[in-house]
Amino acid sequence: MFDRLSFPQPWLSLTLFITWQILSDGVSGASVVLGLILAWLIPQLTRNFWPERPTFKKIWIMPGYVLRVLKDIVVASFSVAWLILSPRTPRPAFISYPLHLENPMAISVLASTISLTPGTVSADISNDRKILLIHALDAPSNQEVINDIYNRYEKPLLEMFQ
Repeated sequence: MFDRLSFPQPWLSLTLFITWQILSDGVSGASVVLGLILAWLIPQLTRNFWPERPTFKKIWIMPGYVLRVLKDIVVASFSVAWLILSPRTPRPAFISYPLHLENPMAISVLASTISLTPGTVSADISNDRKILLIHALDAPSNQEVINDIYNRYEKPLLEMFQ
């Protein structure tokens, strides 16, 4: 009985609660109660969509990862704008990125991070989850893009999830 009353996705619940408090017009008793109800109800309703609870090994790496991604989004936005405005022709490429990650949630976070960063898009993943197909707007070389993604994103995700 207590399992149905628990928070099946505590990190999702915490994120929902904090987001609700930020979006509501000031913190009040009503917004806290409604935030708690939503933080409990939404994960309960979406419980069947979560195959397994994500397990973090080193959760304290996440804030640094999020800050790195935000910084990279800003820097890449200026780089893409400069590329578009300059007379230089971009060197687009499809790159087969070999994945070291095995956790489905970690792979999803990596693919989302790549797609959030301007100039790169995760296009497909192989059936065995070993290769991620990435489109890069301007790739000096495939190996350089692979090394950059591994060192900036996949390596911290490996530490967080495995």
